[in-house]
Amino acid sequence: MGLRTIFKRIYEGNMYFIDVFAGCGGLSLGLMNAGLVGLIAIEKNPMAFETLRHNLIDGEDKHFEWPDWLPKKAMTCEYFLENYASEIIKLKGKVDVLVGGPPCQGFSVAGKRNSEDPRNKMASKYLELVKILSPKYLVIENVSGFNMPFKSVADETVSKNIAYSDYICSELVKLGYAVSRGKVNCADFGVPQNRHRYLIMCTRDKDVNLISDLIGSKKMFLESKGLNVQRPVSVHEAIADLETQDRNFIRNNESGRGLFREAEYVELDIRSPYLSLMRSGVSYAPNSRRLPNHKPETILHFLRVKLASEPGRSLSKSARDKLGIKKHAITVLGKDLPAPTITTLPDDIIHYSELRILTVRETARLQSFPDWFEFIGKYTTGGKMRKADCPRYTQVGNAVPPMLSEAIGVVIGTCEQSNMEISSENYGKVKL
Repeated sequence: MGLRTIFKRIYEGNMYFIDVFAGCGGLSLGLMNAGLVGLIAIEKNPMAFETLRHNLIDGEDKHFEWPDWLPKKAMTCEYFLENYASEIIKLKGKVDVLVGGPPCQGFSVAGKRNSEDPRNKMASKYLELVKILSPKYLVIENVSGFNMPFKSVADETVSKNIAYSDYICSELVKLGYAVSRGKVNCADFGVPQNRHRYLIMCTRDKDVNLISDLIGSKKMFLESKGLNVQRPVSVHEAIADLETQDRNFIRNNESGRGLFREAEYVELDIRSPYLSLMRSGVSYAPNSRRLPNHKPETILHFLRVKLASEPGRSLSKSARDKLGIKKHAITVLGKDLPAPTITTLPDDIIHYSELRILTVRETARLQSFPDWFEFIGKYTTGGKMRKADCPRYTQVGNAVPPMLSEAIGVVIGTCEQSNMEISSENYGKVKL
């Protein structure tokens, strides 16, 4: 059986996963695209959960096989463990894959790293689930700061000056897992964005290194998607159809308070292979195209930034100082380059040909969300609500790119396929 066949159809209906810290569903969507079946998704933020529910729980095409005993609502992992323990125990041996991206803000190198951040303790809840469910495969996805030592660690079980990833990996080894870990760039898997993520991937098979398998699968994965294997997907290839020049403007009806516009959507006569993937099966305009209402002084500021910038590179410190910018990073997109890391703050990035920030849909494209995937809730937040809310820009910025998670799912499915083919007990049961 050729690898190409495996990449196209993997374990349809045979491998079940649970997604912890699921956000709006990027990791789950990719695994579903790889042929895995979602059972449960745990996400504490109501805004992010509503987007996940709209697309992947109540959705007609791809959806979780949600158990009757679990309400379809936002909840913390701690609440899930405390209130449904008797049902969770019954799932032991029935969940093949446990995945999760513990909230990354405490680990991120893009902002201030905080060892006392309670979000960093959430990884321990993931470990608690591992002990109960004993899945065959584990995936933990986080930002690259996850493997850097804190000066101190709030969890008393973790020694000072140890990277949280080291602690988690040591615990997983004690539970009998073969642990592989490392950094990957999402751009290597078809995402039009230089987004470096730290992955921990585990299996019971001591002879398998899933990270190495993932890295080794890049060429085949890109070919299976019809993407160029020689260079990354560019920003222009991803969002050219969302440019607003020569477009009519209409009122955006998703906005609630205030008057916002969006550009009428017009299909391009010629699509890039990536755009064809994003538009596959979609004949209508995608949602979340609301344009910002920039003040004249903001537009002038963006012009100054653009004149002082090299496209695709973060504005230098000297240029930031000269322009009076206190932000750590601000970048004008390079039209023919992949984007820098998409964050939760929309004003970190300026459009390559227009003096404005990106729309939510443009950031979603750069994260590899297909156009049928709709984002729910308000667009932005601020002030005291910034820590509690998870508006659309934040949902997208926090998400695992579905293209990356699909590649992860393919590698896990391929590994399981190989294991079953060499098992005389199970030989011939897998249909591909």
